[in-house]
Amino acid sequence: MPTWKEITSQNPEHSKNYAARWDRLEAQGNDIVGEARLIDAMAPRGAKILDAGCGQGRIGGYLQQRGHDVTGVDLDPLLIQQAKQRYPEATWIVGDLAEDTNVEGSFSLGVCAGNVLTFLAPEQRRPALAHLYQLMDSPSRLVVGFGGGRGYSFPAFFEDAQAEGFTVQQRFSSWDLQPFDQHSDFLVAVLSK
Repeated sequence: MPTWKEITSQNPEHSKNYAARWDRLEAQGNDIVGEARLIDAMAPRGAKILDAGCGQGRIGGYLQQRGHDVTGVDLDPLLIQQAKQRYPEATWIVGDLAEDTNVEGSFSLGVCAGNVLTFLAPEQRRPALAHLYQLMDSPSRLVVGFGGGRGYSFPAFFEDAQAEGFTVQQRFSSWDLQPFDQHSDFLVAVLSK
C-alpha cells in the first residue's frame, strides 16, 4: 500500500478530492460521524480527546461540538486548514504521527480512524503507536479502526500495540460494535494504557 505522503506527492489534488468525497457523502445524507458518536459515548463530557490522523476534522469537529476538548493532528496541511476553517474551537496541528506531532499535553481518550495506520510505511507504524502511547494519560483508551487487506494484518497490529505498551481491551469488526472474529475484514480495537 502506498503511504499518504506517496499518494499526495503523486497526485497533488488527492487531499482536496478526499475532503470533497466526505462533503458529497454528507450532502447525500450519509452518516459520516459514526466513529465520533462511539467516541462521544465512551467519554465523560469535557474529555480531552486526541483525533490522530484527523483529516479535515469530521470526527474531532463533531466531538468538539459535543463539549469535548479536542486536539486533531494530521500530516496533511490542506486537511488541517479545512479543519481549522470548519471547527475553529478545536486545536488542529500539522504533524506526523511517526515523528514529531508538535502535540503537547496528554489525553484521556484518543481515536485513530479512517485507515490512518495503514497509510504509514510499515517501519513507521510502531513509532506511531509508541508516540500515541506517550500522548495518552494513564489510565486512558485509544480506539483504532482500519480495514483488512491494506498491508497491515490485524495480528501484526495487535503485536505492535502490545509491544508499545497498550493492552488490547476490546476487538470489534465495525464502529457499531459488531463482533470481531478471524473472518472480519475491518477492525475497531479499543486499546488501554
